[in-house]
This record gives sequence, C-alpha cells and structure tokens, in this order.
Amino acid sequence: MRITPKGQVTIPQAIREKLGLFQDTEVTFDVVGNSVRIRKAKDGKSRGNRLITHMRGKGNVKLTTDEIMSLTRG
Repeated sequence: MRITPKGQVTIPQAIREKLGLFQDTEVTFDVVGNSVRIRKAKDGKSRGNRLITHMRGKGNVKLTTDEIMSLTRG
C-alpha cells in the first residue's frame, strides 16, 4: 500500500467494517514508537446522533404523533 501525493492511504474495507469506520467517522492518530495507530475519536457523538442532529428541523410536513403512527402501521 502506498501513500498518495496528498498523504492519503486507503483503509482496507474488511478493517473498516470490523472497526465500524464509516464515512465521516472522526479518527485520531497516535504515534507509538515507530508506528502510527488510528482509532475512532472519542467525541461523545455516535454516527446516529450526528445524523439526527443534521436532520433535526428539516421536516416540513406537520403531522401529529397519532397520524405518523397510523401511517407506519398501515
């Protein structure tokens, strides 16, 4: 594996899946001796929380909870 001119390297898919490194996952790099360790950043927000924060307030249809439940339950 080679580093690109921009300093980028591709993390193999099997490793990304095993560690849950999805698109937009924040990571940190630690130098340990002559090695570099990559790990998920401890930002306190899960991917789901970031998605919900991003979507909050975007809806434009005003439905009551009962109406939403009726739609989802058929």
